[in-house]
Amino acid sequence: MGHNATEALVDYARPRPGMTILDLASGTGEPAITLASRIGSEGQVTALDVSPELLQMAEQRARERGLTNITTREADANKVPFADHSFDLVTSRCGVMFLREDALREAYRVLRPGAHACFLVWGPFEQPFWASTMGIVHRHTGGTLVPADQNPFRYSPPGSLSFTLRRAGFEKAEEETRTVPWIWPGTAEELWEQVQSVAAPFRAMLERVPAEKWDEINSAVHAALDKYVVGDEVRFGAVMVLASGSKA
Repeated sequence: MGHNATEALVDYARPRPGMTILDLASGTGEPAITLASRIGSEGQVTALDVSPELLQMAEQRARERGLTNITTREADANKVPFADHSFDLVTSRCGVMFLREDALREAYRVLRPGAHACFLVWGPFEQPFWASTMGIVHRHTGGTLVPADQNPFRYSPPGSLSFTLRRAGFEKAEEETRTVPWIWPGTAEELWEQVQSVAAPFRAMLERVPAEKWDEINSAVHAALDKYVVGDEVRFGAVMVLASGSKA
């Protein structure tokens, strides 16, 4: 589902052949893999994540694409294990909202002078994809939507991510809101199963749902998702925030 978001971030980052790039909280390998395919064999991308299991998946995906200019590193993005001035570009797709502000300061530290960092994060919770899934669950359960330290929508308020970038030391910090296609290549029922299986920030809320309410919730979610079914896909527009800053 994140393909178009990845493409939007990579285009925004403007990678050039020969660059040395660090991708924070890379998970299963995006946008690191797409970046590696853009910069040629003379460039190098490091995909960094705390999960060895996810990085193994990233390595497999890179091998399947025949990419030899990408490596993985198991490490905490809040304490990057690289020297000052090591990279021409730092990126992260839907990762920095789960990290401490330390990660942004670390991104600034490892950038070379004149280089920049580019990030993509979720826009507001109040948009069709979330309203049709977790929004329905929340209406039935009430209480806390997500823990404060696991909030995917932390930087959805306009100007909040660029402000935090400036506080971390970045110059020329800017951001823009963009709507990108968010497409599930299957049925609404499959999508709902997938959302629940990967929705770690919403886990506590899901666990609060009484067993007797699940039939009602599932029916309401399926009805909401059906409105976005086009052929054999479920199609949304995802509201995302793109932000960048440079190092003097």
